[in-house]
Amino acid sequence: MKKKVAVLPGDGIGQEIMEGALDVLKAVGDWFGHSFEIEKAHIGGDALDTTGMPLPDETLKLCKESDAVLLGAVGGPKWDRVPRHLRPEKGLLAIRKELDLFANIRPVKAFESLLGASPLKKEIVKDVDMVIVRELTGGLYFGKPSGREETNGTTAVDTLTYKKSEIERIVKKGFELAGKRKNKLTSVDKANVLESSRLWREVVDEMAPKYPEVEVEHMLVDVAAMKLMYQPKQFDVMVTENMFGDILSDEASMITGSLGMLPSASLRSDSFGLYEPVHGSAPDIAGKGKANPLAMILSVALMLRHSFHLHEEAEMIEMAVQEVLNAGYRTGDLWAVGRGTVVGTDSMNKLVVERLEADHALSSILAAYL
Repeated sequence: MKKKVAVLPGDGIGQEIMEGALDVLKAVGDWFGHSFEIEKAHIGGDALDTTGMPLPDETLKLCKESDAVLLGAVGGPKWDRVPRHLRPEKGLLAIRKELDLFANIRPVKAFESLLGASPLKKEIVKDVDMVIVRELTGGLYFGKPSGREETNGTTAVDTLTYKKSEIERIVKKGFELAGKRKNKLTSVDKANVLESSRLWREVVDEMAPKYPEVEVEHMLVDVAAMKLMYQPKQFDVMVTENMFGDILSDEASMITGSLGMLPSASLRSDSFGLYEPVHGSAPDIAGKGKANPLAMILSVALMLRHSFHLHEEAEMIEMAVQEVLNAGYRTGDLWAVGRGTVVGTDSMNKLVVERLEADHALSSILAAYL
């Protein structure tokens, strides 16, 4: 298999975590006979400094010519005072919209060896394995803001707009994913207050008969936020709109112990996708070699699975990450006093690659005897 991957390291720790992810991708490609053509480009603050725009035309062109995109992180205090339309985050929002990446898939899995890293009780997070499906190209983040100058800066208005067709396609993704897992779908909204949520709920009810094997429940977002913290095992697939999904998936990081453990896939209707960690650019630790690269590495596994349909290769990466954690290695964000060995970004990357090498060697030996 030969595939072209656009690589957008971005800002802050994005530059650091991307290198290890590419090492993992190369290792898997070499062993399984796949060729991944890598081409890097600018986005976010890095692009703003280089080209004057958070999403240059050259970057967008590269992404459209590629089979998938790997992205690190964008933003940081360095660009806090730039005009609104030039903020680094605008580059991220724009690329999602331009590439029609409407479905954001965020797995939330509690690793047995990291139960102590979560601030929640072990019995609460143990065995949690869920997916948050977030609508990504509509809602409040893409509504037309009012001009504050019209009210002398004293009033700000953002609009939350959804078309029925936008809701239908993300809800369909939720049903399809639930059908491949435990046949349970939780639709999260604020239908007691918002008209857009009432439309959302209507769409879910209209679509439910097409998936009779899937159990469906509606849940208000404030209730969902509470239950994520004290009954997370009740969830399998959660589908929700843009802002709610953003907030809930960040909250869910407390189950894993760190945002540094959460990968994500942003998909459109075909197999094309953009893959990135859920966390931000972490400017406070950028350049210090302390960042957790595992969410970026796990995002590579999601790319192999969803865009390239290389399920064995994806599972191999996920197994290697789990084995490294089981061996007691931790980056600082996962540190629990008295447990494990703290390592930096580069060391964690190398440990995962070494584990991959060991697993591949073992598989080769077993294959020779079978």
